[in-house]
Amino acid sequence: MSVQALPSQPSSLQIARQLAQEFAQTAAERDAQGGTPKTERDALRASGLLALSIPTQFGGLGASWSETFEVVREFAKVDSSIAHVFGFQHLMLATVRLFARPDQWQPWFEQTARKNWFWGNALNPLDTRTLVRTFAGWREFSGKKSFCSGASDSEMLIASASDESAGGRLLIAAIPSGRTGITLHDDWNNIGQRQTDSGSVTFERVRVEENELLLDPGPLSTPFACLRPLIAQLHFSNIFLGIAEGALEEAREYTLKEGRPWFKSKARHVSEDPYILAHYGEFWLGLESVRVLAERAAALLDEAWQKEHALGSDERARLAIAISTAKVAATRVGLDLCSRLFEVTGARATHAALRLDRHWRNLRTQTLHDPVDYKIQELGEWALSQTRPTPSFYS
Repeated sequence: MSVQALPSQPSSLQIARQLAQEFAQTAAERDAQGGTPKTERDALRASGLLALSIPTQFGGLGASWSETFEVVREFAKVDSSIAHVFGFQHLMLATVRLFARPDQWQPWFEQTARKNWFWGNALNPLDTRTLVRTFAGWREFSGKKSFCSGASDSEMLIASASDESAGGRLLIAAIPSGRTGITLHDDWNNIGQRQTDSGSVTFERVRVEENELLLDPGPLSTPFACLRPLIAQLHFSNIFLGIAEGALEEAREYTLKEGRPWFKSKARHVSEDPYILAHYGEFWLGLESVRVLAERAAALLDEAWQKEHALGSDERARLAIAISTAKVAATRVGLDLCSRLFEVTGARATHAALRLDRHWRNLRTQTLHDPVDYKIQELGEWALSQTRPTPSFYS
């Protein structure tokens, strides 16, 4: 009697690749439209991938950061807006894990996995327009926040406000997105990342309970808590890398199918033209370099994450350098490739319907999140004087 093997469940990466194929069909059109990608967000909900980084004991898939960023890159190849909000989902979950008590973050993890919650961002520490008032047993947030990626169509928000009575201390809370007094504005209309819903949020006397505040251990309070900005930076690095990988694949397909040798070329086919080959060789070299740096940084992050509160400041500093190195490389290589891809595709590739410019626009928009010059300065201080980066929300 033969025994039939049970069908294996698809891996998270296989699920992501299938979703990415679907997203790719409408990515260029949706880039033109902007707005909330509701259909695609609901597909992510149904896929179970919103719980990708949540440990299995809380109902999640238990993925490492290396595995999570691999999925981010898979989405970024075809739709960097989706990759952005998906990665921010796991950055927000990491925020509550790192800044909150177990009796806070564990129920949030369990409910996220069970109910397929989407988490949005209204943190933006550089925007200090949202202020705190303190009452007996609760706080009140009032003001406005900009660059609130993924806030629309979310169930939960990570929000911050400045407590002027405590010298401008930053208070961070996890609150339901639909709470009375919260208005999510549809005012994101930038040249790139057009479906990240990175517009503004208004808080009008929003009540925040004490058990919703992330106070213990609180923001950037320990080397382990200081992993939050590094996760954000590596998330961006993988978006940049994924965008560039997707741009290369689109350019390659166009070159092979539509490309023509220049009339002065001695090549019979564009694929034999030495100048075209030189460009592709440089593209490949750049991307391979970034891949190695990004994967090395993710492996180091996994090691640091496993150490939790035993993580030391020296280890955290070395991780910060590795991630900054990957981010600078991903920025430079990505912008170069997404601009120069037209040199291997030709004038006809600028046809508006193809929207090949979206790769550069998306990358250019996101790489301005924080100035790469200051990352290079940190790397220079480390290389010359072994000065460790000072932990902040951007380093």
